Amino acid sequence: MQLLSSRRWRAAAASAAVLALVLTGCSSEGTFSYTPPAQVDATLPDATVEAMQAAVDNALTASGASGAIVGVWVPWSGSWVAASGTQGRDGGELSTDMSFRIADVTRLMTCDVLYALADEGTVELDAKVPQYVSGVADMKDVTLLDLCNGTSGAGSSEATIKGALLNTPERIWAPLELAGYGLGRPRQAPATTFRDSDSGYLLLGVALERATGQSASELIAEYVTEPLGLSGTSLPGSTPAAPGDTPLNGYYMPAVEGGFNCAAPVDISTISASSGYTDSGVVSNITDLGRYIQAEAQQVLRTKEKPDRFGAPLPASAKSASWYQATGGAYLVGSMVGQQGWVPGYATAAYSDPATGFTVAVVLNDSTVGAGFAQQLSWELAAIASKAAPASGQTVPEFGLPFTAEQHHEGITKSALACVPPAAE
Repeated sequence: MQLLSSRRWRAAAASAAVLALVLTGCSSEGTFSYTPPAQVDATLPDATVEAMQAAVDNALTASGASGAIVGVWVPWSGSWVAASGTQGRDGGELSTDMSFRIADVTRLMTCDVLYALADEGTVELDAKVPQYVSGVADMKDVTLLDLCNGTSGAGSSEATIKGALLNTPERIWAPLELAGYGLGRPRQAPATTFRDSDSGYLLLGVALERATGQSASELIAEYVTEPLGLSGTSLPGSTPAAPGDTPLNGYYMPAVEGGFNCAAPVDISTISASSGYTDSGVVSNITDLGRYIQAEAQQVLRTKEKPDRFGAPLPASAKSASWYQATGGAYLVGSMVGQQGWVPGYATAAYSDPATGFTVAVVLNDSTVGAGFAQQLSWELAAIASKAAPASGQTVPEFGLPFTAEQHHEGITKSALACVPPAAE
């Protein structure tokens, strides 16, 4: 494979991480089998790879991240999995098998557990929250499904606890304590509008644990990672640790007057997963993340067809484009289904088109300004890859996106961190 002329490029392996694996195993309902969409075993065209590498380099520069790992799978054209940049201040090289925290993609897995338990009759989607979690004010009209859909009306804890997460990464949080900062905010009427609420997914995790007597880690393993063969994916326990045995280092930039001290990133790789729990605590790698989001978009874990989890989305916000909606723990971007988010040290995004299997997954190892750079990079890569020429003998399906690569490239560039030089001594 031709090497790319980029000082940040370290590795690009396509055929080694093809998603087309036939999975057969056992689930709570008996035998489970899943055959992903056929994936051409080839590298994406050189021109496509060069454009995507330029997009990654631009995102690294703008975000201040030292490294990125991305995966792009175009079933009719090829795939590209690459690690760009370094581990950070120590300059260590990256590899595509490194693990990281997947942030809000965890929400999808928490909802997977909810639907699985509902499909087998353990819980009901319309059960009210107080049936499983008592002592939470103003939840008598909120259902478990509302928590999954983001329609509980509850606020988010993020703004209140961000400083504590960054300054005390080894602190072990109780889920209800963590959720309480969002639950204490003014509420919206339930089942009316979508509201991005980490507290809702934390509360949902507690409810599912109490309904089953199992831990959230056990539930995600039983109903998500084991059926899909995601051996590199798990919700860790609360003991502070780096994400996995071969972790991608995670950082944030300290805020200073006028911007950020980009010359002194803080390594926050070691943190308690209790700070994310069932909202954002899962650890994975890029191939598992791609395989998961492809299966998730198709809802292959469901044992019953009704209700349609993504069938009634709401606007992601009052100002969002008509093609950007949310429900079921996911964002719907045109025809793609996925999530994006941040946790201390990492910004992650993953999306897939259920009809074709077209899939993009991204992680940047810096969380200074949240999920925005990862979100826009994933969409930029998707727009570039969607125009890749078909491989020999393949035809391009009807597939298109409601935005262009240029829009998101410009958005990333304009949002670049304001780096303030250290004061002279």
